[in-house]
Amino acid sequence: MFKHTAGKYSGDPDDKGIQTTIDARHFAISAKIPEFSNKGRTLVVQYSIKFEQEIECGGGYIKLMSGYVNQKKYSGDTPYSLMFGPDICGTQTKKLHLILSYQGQNYPIKKDLQCETDRLTHVYTFILRPDASYSLLVDNRERESGSMYTDWDILPPRKIKDVGAKKPKDWDDREYIEDPDAVKPEGYDSIPREIPDPKDKKPDTWDDDDDGIWKPRRIPNPAYKGQWKQN
Repeated sequence: MFKHTAGKYSGDPDDKGIQTTIDARHFAISAKIPEFSNKGRTLVVQYSIKFEQEIECGGGYIKLMSGYVNQKKYSGDTPYSLMFGPDICGTQTKKLHLILSYQGQNYPIKKDLQCETDRLTHVYTFILRPDASYSLLVDNRERESGSMYTDWDILPPRKIKDVGAKKPKDWDDREYIEDPDAVKPEGYDSIPREIPDPKDKKPDTWDDDDDGIWKPRRIPNPAYKGQWKQN
């Protein structure tokens, strides 16, 4: 099922990892680590992964479990505290999962994170700080950052709609109303829609006797505002 190898190609043949060997299968491997707490401390989860073939549908994510997991009965339904890593399926899904669990409920990050899709090794890093700020790095370059309070729906919203609130009977929905003090300017209706073009000059070859009385072409009048409205 698993193979300890550097893969088909690598920068260092002695730099080996765990490789799955059969296509279209679910694989899982776990390791017990000493108990720890990130209370008042920065949590850093980092690992590297390489897909050596074009992935039709598969993931390569890592999970941080609780200390109460029975490793012999581990499955995809086993509860976890953190799930992090790439998930590819077809041409539509190229997602980078970042899911936190709280009180038995899984909360995916609200941002649309894209994973790498080439056949090279990539290092994924998730950093969670005591002030609830986080950073997500791909190949040691920051891809995303923010706050756990805003980028996950773990905490209930500070404000909610008052289900008992009712619209007052005298509530006015109009955004704008006519200005009762507005008065049509004197001479407004006399402003022409078009005016002679002041830049249009009578040609030197124009003969009024032969060509008629010359008139400049007309252009839109910038002073014309259309029909007057009581705004």
